[in-house]
Amino acid sequence: VSVLYCNTHFPIFWGVFFPPKMSGQKMATLAIHAGAHEPNAHNTVIPPIATASTFVQESIDGNGEYYYSRCANPTRAAYERALTQLEGGVYATATASGMAATALVLELLPKDAHVIAAEGVYGGTHRLFEKLKRKTSGLRVTYVDFTKPECVESCVTPETKLIWVESPSNPLLRLTDIREICRIAKANDITTCVDNTFATAWNQQPLSLGADIVMLSTSKYIGGHSDLIGGALITNRQDIAEELDFVKTAVGAIASPFDSYLALRGLKTLDLRMTKQCSNAGKIAVHFEHHPKIREIHYPGLSSHPQHDLCKKQMASGGAVVTVRLASDLSGTRKFLASLKYFILAESLGGIESMVNHTASMSHGSMSPAEKETVGLFDSTLRFSVGAEDPADLIEDIERALGAI
Repeated sequence: VSVLYCNTHFPIFWGVFFPPKMSGQKMATLAIHAGAHEPNAHNTVIPPIATASTFVQESIDGNGEYYYSRCANPTRAAYERALTQLEGGVYATATASGMAATALVLELLPKDAHVIAAEGVYGGTHRLFEKLKRKTSGLRVTYVDFTKPECVESCVTPETKLIWVESPSNPLLRLTDIREICRIAKANDITTCVDNTFATAWNQQPLSLGADIVMLSTSKYIGGHSDLIGGALITNRQDIAEELDFVKTAVGAIASPFDSYLALRGLKTLDLRMTKQCSNAGKIAVHFEHHPKIREIHYPGLSSHPQHDLCKKQMASGGAVVTVRLASDLSGTRKFLASLKYFILAESLGGIESMVNHTASMSHGSMSPAEKETVGLFDSTLRFSVGAEDPADLIEDIERALGAI
C-alpha cells in the first residue's frame, strides 16, 4: 500500500488500514460502480430520475417491485444499493435528512428505553434525544466518556437498548474504539448504531467492526457538493433490515428521487474528494499544531493526539475536519472569521469547498452554555471542514486571519 506524505513527512494514510476491497473491488472502484448498473428502461449509464409517485400494476394479485414511491422508488433503490455495498451491509434506506435517519433508529426502541451516548454528541442528536424523545417516548440517555470503554460498560442496565456511537465526534474529533464498544453491546444484547458521517466508509467500516447499524448524514461527504439534504441507515442484520424497512414505510421519512440522484452522483467521486480533502486537513493540522494563537488543535491524525494509535488502527486517515480553539475571546474570534477568504462561515461540512463552523452558536447552538463548557466547547472553538482547494492557499488564509487577532 502506498503511503502519502505531506511536506512535513506526516503520514496521511497508513498501511495498517486502507479502504479495503469490498465485493472484490477497491474503494475507488466501488464508489463509482456500486449500485449503478442495474437494468433500466433505456439502459442508461446513470440511473434516471424517476419522479413518479405511483406505478402501473399489471393486476390486483400483488404489487410489483415498485408501486408507490414512499415504499420504493427506482432512483432511490439504485442509491440504496450503492450505500449497501459501500458500507458492507445487506440493506440500506435513504432518508430525507441525517436527523430523519437518527429518528428512525429511535423508532426501533420500546417506550422508556435507555440509551448510552457520548459526551459532546452532535447538537442535533442531543436535541432530538433530550427535547423531543425524552418527552414523547420516555427516552433516557446517559452521556459518558466513550474514549474509556469501561465507562460505557458501567452504565449498562437491563433497560439499555441502544449504544449510540459518534466517531470521530463532532466537533472535537474524539474517537471511539468501535470494536470494543460493540463487544460490550453484544455481550449485553444491545444494538449499536455508529454515526459514520465524518469518516464515511472510505475511512472506516463500522459494520465490519461489529456495529449493527451505520447512520450517515449524506448531506456531507456522500453528496460532497453542499447541494442536498439527506441521510441513510445501513445494516448487516436481516432482522434489523426488516424492521427498518417497515418503519421507513410507516413513517415516510424518505429521500426524494432528485436528492437520491444527486447523492449517487456525488458518491462516484468520494475517493477522489476524500483523498484530497484528508491530505489537505493533515497538512493544515501539522502546520498549525504549535501556533501561538491556537490554544487547542484537535485532529486524530496528529501523532500528538491522545488517540492517534486508535486512529491508525481503525481509520484510513485522520479525516478531513480540523477543530481548533483560538487563544482569544469571542471578539477575537469574530475578527478571525471576518478575515477569512476561502473558508466560508456556514453550517454543515463535507463539501468540496472549505467551510468553518462556529460550534457554540451553530452546530451545537441548541446546547446550554453549561453543557457546552462541560464537553469542552467555547466561544473560540472553530470546526474547519477542509475542502479540495490548494493546501497552500488554505494555510495562507488561516495565517492571515490569525494575524487579525
